[in-house]
Amino acid sequence: MRRRRLWVQLYQQTGDAGLVCRRCGISRPTLRKWVRRFHEAGEAGLLNRSRRPMRSPNRRVFEKERLLILNLRVERKLGARRIQNELRRHYDLRLSLDSIHKVLAISQVPPLVRPARRKPLHRYVRPIPGDRVQLDTCKIAPGCYQDTAVDDCTRYRVLAIFRRRTAASTLVFLERVLEEMPFPVQRVQTDRGREFFAVSVQQWLMDHCIKFRPIKPASPHLNGTVERSQKTDREEFWAVADPNSPELELRLAEWQHYYNWDRPHGSLNGQTPIEMLHAKSEDTPFWDEVEARYDPGRERFQVAHYQTDLALRRYPQARHPTGAK
Repeated sequence: MRRRRLWVQLYQQTGDAGLVCRRCGISRPTLRKWVRRFHEAGEAGLLNRSRRPMRSPNRRVFEKERLLILNLRVERKLGARRIQNELRRHYDLRLSLDSIHKVLAISQVPPLVRPARRKPLHRYVRPIPGDRVQLDTCKIAPGCYQDTAVDDCTRYRVLAIFRRRTAASTLVFLERVLEEMPFPVQRVQTDRGREFFAVSVQQWLMDHCIKFRPIKPASPHLNGTVERSQKTDREEFWAVADPNSPELELRLAEWQHYYNWDRPHGSLNGQTPIEMLHAKSEDTPFWDEVEARYDPGRERFQVAHYQTDLALRRYPQARHPTGAK
């Protein structure tokens, strides 16, 4: 500002614009600009002005969008990527992660505090779609249980809601899994919930040439894919869904379609499950190939109590269940 004041003063004293420009090393348009600003606003006109454009037709983040981002962060404790997904799903608003981070930084929102990992992250991922499908049931509300099936390779999911946690509902859900998953299911992995160990459920799996592989007790990390998937449901779907709504099944179907077709997945490097499925299409076997490789002699009925099940493994007759293919 000091130099600009000297330019203006020298011009006022001499009245010779060429002399001032040669002596100060500036152009005539520059001198005219500062002289004009001095005449309009005095000393204040010599201060730097913002270069921000008056209109920004390509701008995406206005006050409404900023409030949406801050509300999602404060009320639901979502990170930038999940905020991006929620804005796209509920408001048809597509913002980049950089734009969301910028809003959070300007608003001085404190970062989310996540528990530190005690062990390095290791994901159990199968290379072929359908090679291992993880199943689990979680209670959402009284009389509302969500059954979840997640393919360990592509993260493609099938969801359903039932009033009770029973073997009958598990059989209905398994029929839906085979109907909706676009690849053959070779192996089903569950926790040791009793609804999965019912004889009718295990017989159904054997009849459809699907291996039943329950995990050990107290090892939820082995079923980590479906556990993280259910956590996502609680944070992104159930946070805004009413378990008593008459349109709950429709809303859940819309959420399932969005998750499989539109929602980028962090463990898939930003791909959606359907994009991952297309990338693995050449490696995906057909049902006749899966049935040909299935060996009924290696399957047996298992029991939920782990120690008892270990003892039964010692008996050869337990490996040849009646009625298995």
